[in-house]
Amino acid sequence: MTRDRAQYGFCVFLAAVGVLVLVDATTIGHASSSNDPIGPRPVPILIGALLLVVAVLYAIDVARGGVGTEEDGEDVDLKSGIDWRTVLLLIAAFGLNAVLIEPLGWVISGSLLFWGSAYALGSRNHLLTPVIAVSLALITFYGFAIGLGVNLPAGILQGIL
Repeated sequence: MTRDRAQYGFCVFLAAVGVLVLVDATTIGHASSSNDPIGPRPVPILIGALLLVVAVLYAIDVARGGVGTEEDGEDVDLKSGIDWRTVLLLIAAFGLNAVLIEPLGWVISGSLLFWGSAYALGSRNHLLTPVIAVSLALITFYGFAIGLGVNLPAGILQGIL
């Protein structure tokens, strides 16, 4: 019986991430101004423990002969190569967002991110796509600010938004 080493490698990877999350959770301090008696530690501890449990269960499944099924490729030609143009355009959109978010603010950098991602993935509607991109950036900006109390950078639009 041959076993795929990559599947065991993934078990080790899951376990390593679980241990990393658990170790990192122990370094989280307790906010002194908060009235929360539990603090921020339980969630990462739970996630780390669940990652370890999944790694062990997956290793047991692999040892018993369980293997993943191959992708059927419903509407994807599995013989075709990687569309590097799309991948590079998406990387450029995310990289541009990371560079511009502080100086220009989330609304502008997020609009460029959403528009660039839509363009990379095939949208060629030059009128509707930018309108949707700006709308999504504004919705997320105010959703974070009002709904979550997290202020995203306003950048050059400070005082306008």
